[in-house]
Amino acid sequence: MVNRDANIDSGSLEAMQKFSEAYAKRTGTFFCVDTTVTAVVVEGLAKHKDLYGAPLCPCRHYEDKTAEVQAAYWNCPCVPMRERKECHCMLFLLPSNEFASDKQIIHM
Repeated sequence: MVNRDANIDSGSLEAMQKFSEAYAKRTGTFFCVDTTVTAVVVEGLAKHKDLYGAPLCPCRHYEDKTAEVQAAYWNCPCVPMRERKECHCMLFLLPSNEFASDKQIIHM
């Protein structure tokens, strides 16, 4: 995965990559066949972790990101993912999803 945003700390990016891989394995989910989707989402999570201290879902619009981080509902893994395995970002996909690959590893 190439860091397209120079403002993202490489440590945060690596941490989000490792988290994503571990979470996919633990939940039996897979990354998108379009690797750019995975890359953009992981970069967004890392950027939010740097800016707000938590990996707030980068695929939603928020009026107040700081308040959303404190509420924790959309911090990755978000409540819909934890409860129903529904990932709005398409980072974690069930094997039955037509966009799911067979990959649980992100190649950087």
